[in-house]
Amino acid sequence: MTKVGIIMGSNSDMPVMQDAVSILHDFNIETEVDIVSAHRTPDKLVDYAKNAHKRGFSVIIAGAGGAAHLPGMVAAMSPLPVIGVPVKSSNSIDGWDSILSILQMPGGVPVATVALNGAKNAGILAAQIIGSADKKVQQTILDYKESLKEKVNKSAEELRK
Repeated sequence: MTKVGIIMGSNSDMPVMQDAVSILHDFNIETEVDIVSAHRTPDKLVDYAKNAHKRGFSVIIAGAGGAAHLPGMVAAMSPLPVIGVPVKSSNSIDGWDSILSILQMPGGVPVATVALNGAKNAGILAAQIIGSADKKVQQTILDYKESLKEKVNKSAEELRK
């Protein structure tokens, strides 16, 4: 079974990152969650990034606030796709520091970046990446998108009443 690694710089990021965990569990995709600080646990970061693919991960979602170096540093050392979640933290400049730190990666070190606090979309994107090679997961994504359409149509119908 494929799994997604979900990491964050500190425990204070967990309320945001929980959305990724929840949606992936809804899609029956295994997750492993950990705290890996780019600045406070650099050795752990290096070990995690260099070995995640050997541990059965297919995608890594990395959430970080402030300077937000975690997603980029993981992407620099891992062959896996990395999805960065900028987190608006207490030391953040309205989240812009996190957004730009994750978004402005140099050529050769891509990090897919979702919206500020957009962990749910990170989870969906991880599932879509996995679904490109796993038809069961792909069908789950198709069903999810159909449910979104039905929800909007139902709302529109109720509005017209």
